[in-house]
Amino acid sequence: MPNVITVITAVHAPGAGHLPDAYTSLCQQELPDGWEWRWVVQEDGETDAVRPYVPHDDRISFGRGRAGRAAMARTVGLSRAEGAYVKVLDADDMLTPGALARDLRALNDNPDIGWATSRALDLLPDGSTAGFDGDPPQGPLARGAVLDHWKAHDYRAQVHPATLFVRRDLLLALGGWMALPASEDTGLLLALSAVSRGWFTAETGLLYRKWPGQVTSQPAHTDATERQARFRVIETRARALAAMDGWRYEAD
Repeated sequence: MPNVITVITAVHAPGAGHLPDAYTSLCQQELPDGWEWRWVVQEDGETDAVRPYVPHDDRISFGRGRAGRAAMARTVGLSRAEGAYVKVLDADDMLTPGALARDLRALNDNPDIGWATSRALDLLPDGSTAGFDGDPPQGPLARGAVLDHWKAHDYRAQVHPATLFVRRDLLLALGGWMALPASEDTGLLLALSAVSRGWFTAETGLLYRKWPGQVTSQPAHTDATERQARFRVIETRARALAAMDGWRYEAD
């Protein structure tokens, strides 16, 4: 039996048209012998608008469920995950060639590390890309480093949660993604950092599409009251995990 990496994608109807590009980027991945990917696509809702964009491929598992935003869709999709590793891929983003292999190598070569991230580039509507100049050096990220940076830089993490690659048992132990209307991936990232060292790969691993329909471009995403509440619970959870005796990822 092959070793499996499960790629999880939450999708809602407005973003379904980008799924073929995400699929193309998956098909361009080359993994070491004995490794394969599976793609879990979970619709946030129960419409007829998403399924036509899901490619016909035996490696793809498609599901639908009650609308509850990306956190719930990803966590429900996690029920169909196989293998030791889970990779996040948003429906409107694309992996760069070699991204999965680099993530896999980082965790296989460092069994004491629980999760990995990589450099991301914004993919702009005109097809150009823009980078972020605050990336950390390639290599391990100390436990707690993400929270420290996030607090010191106006709630911006130095690594992108949309690039996350994580050990499935650790992801399940933390309950999947936080039950928040937004920033659920940041909440998971900070929780992972609270209990485990991570890894950053300096080579670009993700093209993060910027387009008018994306959730983070909507006015509600920057509502001050909700934003403050989201960030307060994210920080409190991460600090509580960090303070708990025994809540540390250790290699088997």
